[in-house]
Amino acid sequence: METKKIMIVDDEENMRFLLTEELGEEGFHVITAASAEEALDLFEKHPDISLVTIDIEMPGISGLELAGMLRNKKPDLKIVLLTAYTHYKQDMASWAADAYVVKSTDLREFKETIKKLLD
Repeated sequence: METKKIMIVDDEENMRFLLTEELGEEGFHVITAASAEEALDLFEKHPDISLVTIDIEMPGISGLELAGMLRNKKPDLKIVLLTAYTHYKQDMASWAADAYVVKSTDLREFKETIKKLLD
């Protein structure tokens, strides 16, 4: 079975580290970006990315804008919005994503969501 490549986009270094560790233990190949701009650059260099997790509130281009941009580049890309806020779920721009997960110290829902989307 091929290793799925996941990109984590989050402006918080600790969150990128935690998610990289957790997803690495699940057998995924993980690359990270600290901003939407960096994510777009990495996306061009890694066309084999299967799934992207995106924090919504980031400086510069927001996670919602990034989700729409990536969806336009690769319509079958799986996108998970991972945020500390529940109110964005009502935002129509969040519909560009396949899943919406609220950040938590318990990462079970997050990991289950990713496995389901990549299955």
